Amino acid sequence: MSTILDIVTTAAILYVVAAGLLLVFGVMKIINFAHGGFLTVGGYSALLVTHMGLHPWWAPAFAFVIGAVCGMAIERLVVRPLYARPLDAILATWGLGIIIGQVITLAIGREVQFVQSPVSGALELPGGSYSGYRLLLVLIAIALGIGMTALLEGTRLGLVTRAVIMNEHLARGLGINSGLVRFATFSLGAGLASLAGALITPLSSVDPNMGVPWLVNAFMIVMVSGVSLATLAIACLVLGGAQVLVSAWGNPILGGLTIVVLAALVLRLRPQGFARG
Repeated sequence: MSTILDIVTTAAILYVVAAGLLLVFGVMKIINFAHGGFLTVGGYSALLVTHMGLHPWWAPAFAFVIGAVCGMAIERLVVRPLYARPLDAILATWGLGIIIGQVITLAIGREVQFVQSPVSGALELPGGSYSGYRLLLVLIAIALGIGMTALLEGTRLGLVTRAVIMNEHLARGLGINSGLVRFATFSLGAGLASLAGALITPLSSVDPNMGVPWLVNAFMIVMVSGVSLATLAIACLVLGGAQVLVSAWGNPILGGLTIVVLAALVLRLRPQGFARG
């Protein structure tokens, strides 16, 4: 039972972490390598909430707002001029991720810090007890998936976003402001990344480089997912489950490499990943 729960909760955490990256990739066709920096911003937003003495549940909302505002500024000042040069845009976001970490280091320092968890203790289940917060993250991941699906499928913003994803040139011809869609998408993706950073910090710690390992795994998961939220969930479950099994039954160090290695193998054998061919 514990192993099954580890697989499910790990998949949920990866889904939360990768959702914002997938959204930006689907619309803008670039990998936002500043995603790790936004995760770090979310972690320090949660730390600020803890230091202010506020209830820990304020941390995700606070992190989302901070991340979205930062995303607005970065899209307008850095990413927008590079739309016609996607490789330069990717390099720019990579540099931004590094800059965010360095700015945090200069302002706060390198020391590892911890935040208060909104849920403490374990739940008694058949076969033993299990972390209540990790189980809660499963519900949060499901709610996030439902919310993003409803946004993309049931709103005008979602309609124009899907139009830009499928054919941006045709969407422009129909009068859709693709620049505004890109602006909203990047801002939302940055907010979701910071939200994820705030949600994962109670399980680990906060430091200027906390987003780097999460970025690598999220990047590989998005590569095998395409632009579908459904295939993202499948990729998180399959690759996250493999990571848990290798770590539990083999070597934790090898477990940390599992997602990267398996994703590379999947893309070698099936270039479209888990998306329909």
